[in-house]
Amino acid sequence: WRSPKERDMDEVVAMVEGVKALGMETCMTLGMLDLDQAQRLKRAGLDYYNHNIDTSERYYSEIISTRTFADRLDTLANVRDSGIKVCCGGIVGMGEEKADRIDMLVTLANLPEPPDSVPINMLIPIEGTPLGEAEPIEPIEFVRTIALARIMMPKSHVRLSAGRTAMSDEMQALCFFAGANSIFVGDTLLTAENPGEDKDSALFRRLGIKPMEREAQ
Repeated sequence: WRSPKERDMDEVVAMVEGVKALGMETCMTLGMLDLDQAQRLKRAGLDYYNHNIDTSERYYSEIISTRTFADRLDTLANVRDSGIKVCCGGIVGMGEEKADRIDMLVTLANLPEPPDSVPINMLIPIEGTPLGEAEPIEPIEFVRTIALARIMMPKSHVRLSAGRTAMSDEMQALCFFAGANSIFVGDTLLTAENPGEDKDSALFRRLGIKPMEREAQ
């Protein structure tokens, strides 16, 4: 949906409360939120809210028509003002220029508070979609994007997100050494295939990376 309808909010709140009751961290992505909706989710126990800006403000209208760039910034402000941690990043490899990737990160770094979590996704082209024939981003350009995110937002979790199945172990290693310090674990990311946990664990062992242990509740 573009944003949650009021008729759905009670069910959404119940989901957050249910997951929180299990002692787990909670995160949602529901589209645009007004301040009242964000505050309700905060009271329910929501820890993180994901709402990516996707690309630079200049290139945004080439990719997205369902909401404006300003709409996204407004939602981020509502989430932040409610006390929920912000998860916000973008997608690279959508035909944007290098300057667009830089501008996207400049926007994120210059928010009133940089996002707690910055997912950097690599486009997974799907045949028959408008970006199905998009030229893949050069691996070194992706790594540079990760490095710039780390330099500009030193306290944020820079998350290596969608597209990892198309990355070699060497490319992922460069991303970690460039500053990525988080991944998403699971069979899929929404509809995108994701590497298996065993494969990730094997890569971490080879690289000498020790995953953080979950904090006791």
